Amino acid sequence: MLTEPRSGMLAAWGNALLGGFVSPDDAATAIVGEDAAHRVTGVPGEAGPVGLTLALGRLRALGATGFRVALPAPGHPLGLSGPPEFNARALEAEEAVVCAGAALGLVPEVAEIGPAGDVRVEVTWVCSPVRDAPPADVPSLGEAERELAEALRDATTVLARLDVAGSGPVAEAALDAYRARSEAGGEVLAPGYPPRAVRVLEMARRVGLVVSLAYRNGHGGAVSASEMWARTEALRPVERVARRAMVAAYGAMVERTV
Repeated sequence: MLTEPRSGMLAAWGNALLGGFVSPDDAATAIVGEDAAHRVTGVPGEAGPVGLTLALGRLRALGATGFRVALPAPGHPLGLSGPPEFNARALEAEEAVVCAGAALGLVPEVAEIGPAGDVRVEVTWVCSPVRDAPPADVPSLGEAERELAEALRDATTVLARLDVAGSGPVAEAALDAYRARSEAGGEVLAPGYPPRAVRVLEMARRVGLVVSLAYRNGHGGAVSASEMWARTEALRPVERVARRAMVAAYGAMVERTV
């Protein structure tokens, strides 16, 4: 969660496009970001891969009224509704986009190209049918905001007691650097999103960063088996809550129209 998931960028700017807040070219440029190129394959009515602008237009013509994000993890099919084949691809990629109003979903396949020192990333979004059913375990914005506050509060005591990286000066320095990057980068979400969604996403990213720092730095001060178990148990629900909140934030524009 240190970086914006590509599914989040596609969903956010795709929703802004469908809502009339941005142009097709601006949406495509924002989705691609620093990647070399994005293509979409498997779009109904298209014989081969197409660019993002054409793909988003085709999905709208097929009935798509918005885009939701899925951020699944083993044992937690967050944002997915099936079928199993699509869920398996999304779980492998750890992310996906599901179209509201059209039974279609997209999973990114990422490839690095170019020589050492000049490596670029190309993304192929694989479009395929999904089950027309409510996505799994997606909270409302209000629920997500409450869960984030509660999970972070409950975990802080345990993490601090075990001297886990993520609860001290190192974490604060990383968070300060993250805030500086965020401020320099401009909008947290695409135009048209409600302020509450922006607030929830910012908080989810901060919580995700703390969890990532804690995992990255080994076991911290937890040296016994029971302490390591307690540390893992403290982090797991916090990480899950942060993912749920991100999915709720990216899907906020969809939920306002259904």
